[in-house]
Amino acid sequence: MAARILPVVKLATKVTIAGGALYVAYDSGLLGSSEQGSKALEKAKVAVPPAIEEWMKYFGLEAQLPTMPKVEFSPVESWNSGVRWTISALSEAPTKATEYSNQGLQYLKDLTK
Repeated sequence: MAARILPVVKLATKVTIAGGALYVAYDSGLLGSSEQGSKALEKAKVAVPPAIEEWMKYFGLEAQLPTMPKVEFSPVESWNSGVRWTISALSEAPTKATEYSNQGLQYLKDLTK
């Protein structure tokens, strides 16, 4: 009986953890727009170091944490440049395909001469 219940409990636990992580990500704005993601990153930068220090004191660990690295770019601009690059590549795809096909045909013609 217990052997049949254990896999169901394991699956339920995994689904619950995954669902909770998805809920927290959505609720904090990580799955929203890039502006919401930037705001969530700023909130995390403020909240994480004090929480780690609190846990270290709780467990009696006395270690010096490295400083938080400075992020010198805007995720909004990075997102937009990635979108622009992708759209540019998609718009050039037919031209590049024709160009590469012609090069391939020319190569085959040169081989058969």
